[in-house]
Amino acid sequence: MKTIAATLCYIRSHGRTLMLHRNKKAGDVHKGKWNGLGGKLDPGESPEECVVREVREESGLTLLDARLRGVLTFPAFKPGEDWLVFVYTATRFEGELGVCAEGDLEWIPDERMAELPLWEGDRIFLPWLEQERFFSGKFVYRDGRLASHGVSFG
Repeated sequence: MKTIAATLCYIRSHGRTLMLHRNKKAGDVHKGKWNGLGGKLDPGESPEECVVREVREESGLTLLDARLRGVLTFPAFKPGEDWLVFVYTATRFEGELGVCAEGDLEWIPDERMAELPLWEGDRIFLPWLEQERFFSGKFVYRDGRLASHGVSFG
């Protein structure tokens, strides 16, 4: 089993969150779901460097205040891969929203987030972003369904 380190960022502005509808990439494990922006760390890259790079690559925006909010683990999320995900929020950025090769970007009103086709675990951890406490969560999926989860707050 190998561990994949990645980032995930929820950019918020004026009561809306920038979300990515994963609908363009063939063979995408997230196909059809809505996610925050982010991706895998490159060799030698810090999570902070990764989240800024990934958001810029996916959206054209440059983050000015990425804030680490928590860490999520996803054991065996893909065959042979455990995922370790650093979760960020941001409210300040610059640049113009561009086009993403992985899906469609859309500013979603915060009150509509629950209506989106999200991963089951996202519905659990997204409210944690409203708290000031750091979190460390574990989400176990089997056959694309959430089997169990747990969290510790710092």
